[in-house]
Amino acid sequence: MLREDGLLVQKFDKLLIANRGEIAMRILRAARELGIATVAVYSDADRNAPHVRFADEAYHIGPPPARESYLVVERLLDVARRSGAGAIHPGYGFLAEREAFAQACADAGIVFVGPPARAISIMGDKLMARATVKAAGVPVVPGTEPGQTDDEMAAAAGEMGFPVLVKAAAGGGGKGMRPVHRPEDLAGAFAAARRESKAAFGDDTVYIEKMITEARHIEIQLLADSHGNTIYLGERECSLQRRHQKLIEEAPSFVVDGELRRRMGEVAVAAARSVDYVNAGTIEFLVDRDRHFYFLEMNTRVQVEHPVTELVTGIDIVQEQLRIARGRRLRLRQKDVQINGWAIECRINAEDPYNNYLPSTGVITSVQLPTGPGVRVDTGVYEGNEITSYYDSMISKLICYGETRGEAVLRMRRALEEYRIMGVKTNIPFHQHMMESHRFLSGQFDTKFVEDRFSMEDRAAGHTLEAALLATLAAHEQSQRAAQIVAPGARDTSNWKWYSRWERLRR
Repeated sequence: MLREDGLLVQKFDKLLIANRGEIAMRILRAARELGIATVAVYSDADRNAPHVRFADEAYHIGPPPARESYLVVERLLDVARRSGAGAIHPGYGFLAEREAFAQACADAGIVFVGPPARAISIMGDKLMARATVKAAGVPVVPGTEPGQTDDEMAAAAGEMGFPVLVKAAAGGGGKGMRPVHRPEDLAGAFAAARRESKAAFGDDTVYIEKMITEARHIEIQLLADSHGNTIYLGERECSLQRRHQKLIEEAPSFVVDGELRRRMGEVAVAAARSVDYVNAGTIEFLVDRDRHFYFLEMNTRVQVEHPVTELVTGIDIVQEQLRIARGRRLRLRQKDVQINGWAIECRINAEDPYNNYLPSTGVITSVQLPTGPGVRVDTGVYEGNEITSYYDSMISKLICYGETRGEAVLRMRRALEEYRIMGVKTNIPFHQHMMESHRFLSGQFDTKFVEDRFSMEDRAAGHTLEAALLATLAAHEQSQRAAQIVAPGARDTSNWKWYSRWERLRR
C-alpha cells in the first residue's frame, strides 16, 4: 500500500487470471495495455490454448474437469504465491461469484479484482438480496419472504395470482427455477427446484416470485470505486434467451428512453450502495409491458455481454476494473457518460440449432473470423482446438457496432455471413435467422420469444423453397442460352449470381 496523489493505492504489477477462453484473453489484453504482467493457468485440456501462449507466464493446475482445476482455490492461490502475482481477476463463471474465493484472496494478501466478499454474499443469496435492496427503496418483483413454509408460500402464491416462479435462493442461470401455472403443481415444483438447487449450489432453499409476463430483461452496468463514487453506464437489452441463457444482447435497448434509463440507473446505483459495492457489477431488471421495472438480481462480476456497453460508451470496463482494484478513483462522473450509436452481440456457441441446440464437440479444423469496420470478435479458440464437454459451449462473441440499430443489424448480417467455423456445429444459422426476423427487427420480443415464438424450422423451410426457386430460375436462364456458342475453355459466368446464392443455400 502506498500514497499516490493523496490516495491510498493497492499497488500490484502482476495479475493472475483465474479463468480460460475468451474472457481470459480479454483480461490479458486489458492488463497488457496497462503495463501489468500477466499469469495464466490451464488444465490439461487447455495446454495449447491462446491464453496460455499469450500470457507472460502460465502454470498447470490439473486435469480437465473444472472441479479438479479451475475451481480449486488453493491451487490458484499457490500459483499466485509462486508467480508473485499481487492480484487475481476471476473473469466470469467458475469462482467469480464465490464469496469464499474473494475472502481467501483477502486473507492471503492478494487483491481480488471484484467486489468485497460481503457484497458477493448478500447479492448471491436471492432472498437476502431482495430484502436488502427493498430496504433501500428498490422496486422488487412481488414474492415471498425468507423462512416461509411451503404452506405459507402456497397461500402467498394464491394471493399474488398465477403464474408464479419457484426459485432457488442461491440460484443463477435458470437452475432451480420452475414456472407454475396451477396451484396443484406447486408441490412438485418445490421438490424439483430443491433437488436441482441442492445439486448445483449445495443449498435447497426456495422462494416464490410473481411471474411477470411479456417481460423484457434489461440490465444496468455499474462501476463503483472504493471512495464512494458509483456511476451507471446505460442499459443492455438481454431478452433474447433460451432456458434463461442469453443468446443476443444489445445496447442501448429498443424500449428504454432517456427518462427510463435515468430512473433505472439511479435505482441500480442505490442497490449497489446498499451493500457498499466496489468494482464493476450489473443490476438486472424485469420490465413489464407498461415499462414498470423490478429488481431481479445483481451479477457481482464482469458480464459476458460487457462489450456492447464498451462500444456505445467508449469505456473499457475491464481496464476500469483493474484501476478500481488498485484503489483509484473513477475517472468519470455520471454526466460524462454518453451513449453513442448501437451495438449488438451474438454468442457463438458450439451447438446445433437444427437439433434442439444439442452441444457439439470435436476439433475445430478451420476458422475464418469476420473483420472490417465496426466488427469485433472476442474469442479464445484456434484451428486444431478441441471443443470438449468439460466447459461452456461458447466459442466466441461477435459484436457489431453502427451509428443506428439498423446499421448494426446490417453489419451483423454481413459479419455472420463471413464467419466460418469447420469441425463442429455452431449456432451461427440461429443468429442469421434472428437478424432476418420481423419481430426482432421491430423490437417486438420478450424473454419468452425464442422458446415460444421462434423456430429454426421456419428458416429451413424458407431456404428449401428459396433454393428450389433459384435453381429453377437458373435452369430456365441456362436453357435460354443453350444455343449460344461458347469458345472452348471459356468460363460462362452468366449464371454466377444465381449459382452462388443457390450454392450457399445448398450448403
